[in-house]
Amino acid sequence: MLIRRLRLEAIRRFERAEIELQPGFNLITGDNGSGKTTLLEALHLLAHGRSFRGRVRDGLVRQGEAALQVYVEWETHAGASRRVGLRHGGNAWQARLDGQEIRQLGTLCEALAVVTFEPGSHALVDGGGDVRRRYLDWGMFHVEHGFMPEWRRYARALKQRNSLLRQGGRGGQLDAWESELAQAGERLTQLREVYVTSLQPQLARILPQLLPAAGAIEIALQPGWKRHELGLADALLLSRERDLALGHTSLGPHRADLRFVLRDLPGREGLSRGQAKQLALALLLAQAAHLAEVGGDWPILQLDDLGSELDRRHQQRVLEVLADSGAQVLVTGTEAPAGLVSLGRPVATFHVEHGVISAGSGFVSG
Repeated sequence: MLIRRLRLEAIRRFERAEIELQPGFNLITGDNGSGKTTLLEALHLLAHGRSFRGRVRDGLVRQGEAALQVYVEWETHAGASRRVGLRHGGNAWQARLDGQEIRQLGTLCEALAVVTFEPGSHALVDGGGDVRRRYLDWGMFHVEHGFMPEWRRYARALKQRNSLLRQGGRGGQLDAWESELAQAGERLTQLREVYVTSLQPQLARILPQLLPAAGAIEIALQPGWKRHELGLADALLLSRERDLALGHTSLGPHRADLRFVLRDLPGREGLSRGQAKQLALALLLAQAAHLAEVGGDWPILQLDDLGSELDRRHQQRVLEVLADSGAQVLVTGTEAPAGLVSLGRPVATFHVEHGVISAGSGFVSG
């Protein structure tokens, strides 16, 4: 996957701007607050339906404007040219993919894959389970075609059961929706378990390069109920009285989590902030590598403010891993990260100042 052109309108500091990206590394520099991170936000918005900083209506639209606009042209590994345009006002949105109007943001997310490492990414390790569920489900969305139908089926049944619980429960209806919830939940869990297992080889390969102190790593799915003891249907039945008191469903795949076991380091609660960042980056790159292995296309890789997130030695390791991948990479910072030029690879340079993007004088390399 190779992005050729990104055009922005009415997004944060940018009234209107355009950037033509190159294969390999693209370095975007600028002072703090200059708007360089906004370029990554725009691509993340198309690929995830939201910015990694939050919702569109939480300040992404330029002050005084009704809606932002993002337009992207890219090429697939097979050489096909694609394009997408999105207008988003925070509540209502319109989008076109390859000239055709689309009705679901998921269609955009399916077409354009972007993996972003940013200052909040450590939450993938030391944050709540919802962050890790989103990580799993985003990856499955791109590699497992049966995932979304089961996810929607489960979400609908969960909504219905919760509604009935708040109303005090109606025996026949509650039985019916619990049956539907259990069937969809068991299938969703099976798909997640397969996906977690498929990530293990890539993570085992990448983690020693980024966090060698960890030694070996094992990851496993915590399904959201005691699955080794009983099926989801029985678990829901046994928890019904408690759930009626709570007014919501207390167990199931919507409470699932991802467990890490590091051979030579403590569990995720005992890691330093730096180690959590390195593990989070390893998880993201393993997911990207798995997507490339299954689909043939590397996602776009984005590293926001890498220089402030990792020390010079770890920056060098990260850049070496990315250089070997062959993926298109966007890196932001107030200056070039340590070791980027010494890689001996072409680097396209851009500078952002006062909402204006200027391209560097060609390529720089070691």
